[in-house]
Amino acid sequence: MNPIHLIIVTPQGLLVDRQVAKVFLPGTYSPFEVLKDHAPMISSLSKGSVRFFSEEPEEEQGIAIASGFVEVLDNTVTVAAEL
Repeated sequence: MNPIHLIIVTPQGLLVDRQVAKVFLPGTYSPFEVLKDHAPMISSLSKGSVRFFSEEPEEEQGIAIASGFVEVLDNTVTVAAEL
């Protein structure tokens, strides 16, 4: 079961709206990973790749971004990004 709801939006529209097992994000000061029950947070994002993984079958996908912000709250990861 994939416990995290991932939403990625850009000025062009909604790119991702799905359940995932974990998310790797290019934080401005350091990359970081979000797993189930992560503490609430808001962070800026720098140029890099937002990578996300499903559990069954384990599959990795990614989206390259130029910058953005992320909010993590109640097992929902919301990314507002510029491509």
